Amino acid sequence: MGVNMSLVLENVTKIVEGQTWVSNINMTLEPGSFNVLLGRTLAGKTTLMRLMAGLDKPSEGRIIMNGADVTGKPVRERNLSMVYQQFINYPNLSVFENIASPLRLARMSEKEIKERVYETAKMLRIEPFLNRLPLELSGGQQQRTAMARALVKDAELILFDEPLVNLDYKLREELREELRSLFRQRNCIAVYATTEPNEALALSGNTAVLHEGRLLQHGKTAEVYHRPTSIETAVMFSEPPMNIVKSKVTESEVTFDETVHFQLNKDLNHLTPGMYNLGVRASHIGLVPHADDDLELPVTVDLAEISGSETFLHVRNDHLSLVLHLPGVHEYAVDEKITIYFPTHKLYAFDLQGQLIHAPARISGV
Repeated sequence: MGVNMSLVLENVTKIVEGQTWVSNINMTLEPGSFNVLLGRTLAGKTTLMRLMAGLDKPSEGRIIMNGADVTGKPVRERNLSMVYQQFINYPNLSVFENIASPLRLARMSEKEIKERVYETAKMLRIEPFLNRLPLELSGGQQQRTAMARALVKDAELILFDEPLVNLDYKLREELREELRSLFRQRNCIAVYATTEPNEALALSGNTAVLHEGRLLQHGKTAEVYHRPTSIETAVMFSEPPMNIVKSKVTESEVTFDETVHFQLNKDLNHLTPGMYNLGVRASHIGLVPHADDDLELPVTVDLAEISGSETFLHVRNDHLSLVLHLPGVHEYAVDEKITIYFPTHKLYAFDLQGQLIHAPARISGV
């Protein structure tokens, strides 16, 4: 495999029956990189992957691989693999033969096929099941089989289209960690589509945030998360979405919610007086104060949404609505009056056009 393998998308657009599915995408995927496509349903993730794979051809623009224009090159002539949401395996073939199938198409020797299948099955911990049929396996084992078939042939480009979405939470966590480990050992480009911001953070690498067919931001995952260049990116790369509050900044204080004032702290004192959209992540608002500059806000509970070991708490007052992301189970009645604490040192500031003006200082581990 060429050590300098890269994938470049130049002004890539896909129009289907008059509708633009992806628009003017410019992106470079570096050799050996792990890349996440993050966006909601219909953001353009699958369309972009199909264009990368050669399953579809762009309406405009070029796709360049290893320095060569492959825009019109069919998928069968490209060295790539793809893993889908569904457990796509050959039901009448054993797990061994499922994994071996791309190697047989490549006419490899039986010795090399056996070595590669066993090595890949061992990596994905399905070696004991090689003689079984896929339907005799659990859902996680079936998806591991599909992943093994994608990984076995040393493709230059491996595409994962939400491959863990149909698995339970524990299995998703397990396979996610395995994927990160596997790709540290490989010299290929991996592209992984997901709707979940937390999955993008867990996988690390690079993240491209997509919305309605547009590329909002692309870069190192931690950088995109901590410094979203726009409100759109900030909202997409938060679960639940970042809280946005329209605010007025003067030379000495910030006013929002019409009645709430706080002194302009050292983090925000460089802002020019005027109107801004201030953003705060749901996980940074608390039920107890964590810093001296936390604002105490009386609010009313709209909904306590409990999910496993965490709670999304929706609250409001006369002028604004906020969502808190709390660890643990917190049971509140609808219309219950509570007090929350709003961290003024963790605020993002966006101008009225939605562009980032200020990001809070990075906090280790957050």
